[in-house]
Amino acid sequence: MSRAPVAAHTPLVVREGTLLLADVGRDASWAAHRSRLGPVPELDVATLAAWTDETQLRGRGGAGFPFSRKLTTAARRRALVVVNASEGEPASHKDEALVTRVPHLVLDGAVVTARALGTREVHVVVPSARPAMVQAVAAAVRERRKAGERVRWHLHQAADRFVAGQARAVLELMAGRENKPVTAWAPEAVSGHRGRPTLLSNAETFAHVAAVSRLGPRAYAAYGNPSTPGTVLLTVDGDGPAPEVLEAPGGGRLVEALSTRWLPGMPVLLGGYHGTWLTGTDVESARLDRNALAVAGFALGAGVVLPLPQGICPVTRTSGIVTYLAGESAGRCGPCRFGLPALAAELERVARAGGDDRRLLELAGVVTGRGACAHPDGTARLVRSLLDRFPVEVAQHLEGRCHWAGDARGRAPRQPPHQLAGGPRSGR
Repeated sequence: MSRAPVAAHTPLVVREGTLLLADVGRDASWAAHRSRLGPVPELDVATLAAWTDETQLRGRGGAGFPFSRKLTTAARRRALVVVNASEGEPASHKDEALVTRVPHLVLDGAVVTARALGTREVHVVVPSARPAMVQAVAAAVRERRKAGERVRWHLHQAADRFVAGQARAVLELMAGRENKPVTAWAPEAVSGHRGRPTLLSNAETFAHVAAVSRLGPRAYAAYGNPSTPGTVLLTVDGDGPAPEVLEAPGGGRLVEALSTRWLPGMPVLLGGYHGTWLTGTDVESARLDRNALAVAGFALGAGVVLPLPQGICPVTRTSGIVTYLAGESAGRCGPCRFGLPALAAELERVARAGGDDRRLLELAGVVTGRGACAHPDGTARLVRSLLDRFPVEVAQHLEGRCHWAGDARGRAPRQPPHQLAGGPRSGR
């Protein structure tokens, strides 16, 4: 397994927000949380489905699947709930921010969902490489148990691997097997943990469920715009020396959310390592609106925003990420075992002035739609985005030039000093 292209950094900065992060910096205990927000709401499955449908709540882990559809599909006998806070994407810290600052908000959303489904069984998956998250969830669950909450909590620690948070990898972990994705023919909500209906979603999604259930759909929607109600959590510079998590209104301008973290005119990688590149012009016009982003060919994904530092080339930056991703696969299907290493090697040759951009596009097509999970698709998406948004830069590299960082034959840094591939993976 390769190591993530991240570096040691200062403690995670979490800005106080308007909705999910409104209580950042306050007493996070169960007693204080209940005093501020009151008891956990009780909604039947029809009401919760209607409210999450009206607010267009989608999964915030990257796939963006409608929560109401998962809920109604899982609303059968012996259902269970899984909070996926494994956050395998090394540049993402929003679940970490929620779990360590406002853990009971996330757990409230899980309890609301469990009650609606008529179950008391809730599983929470956190990354083993981030001990602060493990400790925060364990402490929060102890408080709730002591208070007599009638929920059967189960805690799991995910492996330190990019694909460990994939839905089927999480279910494998829960079943006591290796924490890697496997091929499945039915959604988790139909046949999940040990064949039972399983509503699995990420920590931010459950925090939004808690907010919707307390505020109601109209008050919740007012925090955003009509096409993206509520708020959006973003991790900015998550694999850099000073990662930050912030909350922005749905539909708000990306440049306003980034504030001083973005240099005008510089590109941004949106959506994390499986995301898409935005040019400086794209950033100026982009809004945190999933529909508008989709029309433009972009995706918010897991809410990771990686501004490109000055003097760093998007070609070499992408090459470093793809090399990392090729080493992080489960190795259980052809696209991961053979396709991604070939894609990474060809992109490295392009970055070093010896590859073929047509071959790159061909390899990206070969791995797409053929893997046991979406890891090959996401990696191919990143490569296609580079070719689409930076054709001039790619052409320059093929000629041995790079106007971003000098000579493409080897003197340009592959990544910024704080983002060198093979650097230490941070464990917070």
